[in-house]
Amino acid sequence: MLTHDTPVAEGMTEATASPAANWGGVFALSLCVFTLIASEFMPVSLLTPIANELHISEGQAGQAISVSGAFAVLTSLFITAIAGRLDRRILLLALTGLMIASGAIVATAPSYTVFMIGRALIGIVIGGFWSLSAATAMRLVPAQQVPRALAILNGGNALATVVAAPLGSFLGGIIGWRGAFFCVVPVAVAVFVWQFISLPSMKTEARATSVHVFYLFRRPVVCLGMAAVSVFFMGQFALFTYLRPFLETVTRVDLTALSLILLLIGVTGFIGTLLIERFVRNDLYRTLIVIPAIMAVIAAALIGFGASPLVTAALLGVWGLLATSAPVGWWTWLSRTMPRDAEAGGGLMVAVVQLAITIGATVGGVLFDASGYQATFGAAAVLLVIAAWLAAKTAQRAALVAS
Repeated sequence: MLTHDTPVAEGMTEATASPAANWGGVFALSLCVFTLIASEFMPVSLLTPIANELHISEGQAGQAISVSGAFAVLTSLFITAIAGRLDRRILLLALTGLMIASGAIVATAPSYTVFMIGRALIGIVIGGFWSLSAATAMRLVPAQQVPRALAILNGGNALATVVAAPLGSFLGGIIGWRGAFFCVVPVAVAVFVWQFISLPSMKTEARATSVHVFYLFRRPVVCLGMAAVSVFFMGQFALFTYLRPFLETVTRVDLTALSLILLLIGVTGFIGTLLIERFVRNDLYRTLIVIPAIMAVIAAALIGFGASPLVTAALLGVWGLLATSAPVGWWTWLSRTMPRDAEAGGGLMVAVVQLAITIGATVGGVLFDASGYQATFGAAAVLLVIAAWLAAKTAQRAALVAS
């Protein structure tokens, strides 16, 4: 039963605040995540054929990922205000339709400009979908099952991360890069149909339009949590972005071993998304503190033991387990900290994470070029320690508010 102190998700009414579990809708969204992330990172393994056919450089082709990230940030900040009181079921279906259009445009693009328009559209879908994900999960399952629903959503993310690049390369070799991109379209159509069948109406109240994402910074616990999220992703991607040159020049693995290690990271990451739910449910803040602390130790250990393939593989296996599952913890934090503003908070978190990834990769690259991998991995370790400290401060502030 709801009391006056019971948090209700943004736009929800008392009648719908504790829904019966709709796992069909959750799995439909998980497949949507898989398709979305596969679409986002498909260009990674297809840069050369894209560049050759469109008569551009590989650097220009690589901007296909940058433009989708930029539009994801913009969309995440403003989608709640723009969508207003629109039924979120209709909004999610519209975003899925946009994903279908993006795949078709990219696959048939006659020029670089049209190709980039298609990539911009997928960026809009990325920003919009992830902004709505926590609030949607809160409407599809009871409160105590939200961490499990978020873990399932992130499982689609982890699986796509594992298969997107190799699958794109494989399909590109058989049916060309256009055919590889077009393969996303029928999957996206299936997602649209499944969501149309399984998602209930999710109408919003007038209040949903009144909360601007930056208004949330008036709450100290939100400021601390977003700072912790930001520094965590900076540290993660300062290291992860330059993992391949590290493995090739320091660990000195061949291409087969490199692929196996990257696959190991993806597989352990997927396992992590299956395991983390019980930890965030039992002790959320301890989980948010321990994950970056252990990852900091791994970053430091890679500097000392990076020459050993077996030790490096073991360390990176644990890294994948923690890094891929960590977002489940932070999305759960968002759902508990901002239950009435989950959409605005989701938009803010997406923007913060995207910017943090960009900054982390940039800083890591500057350090890597100037001083080598030791500086990059050392900086990543420091950032992750700071992230653990900020998570602890967030926990203290949350406890103070609760008391």
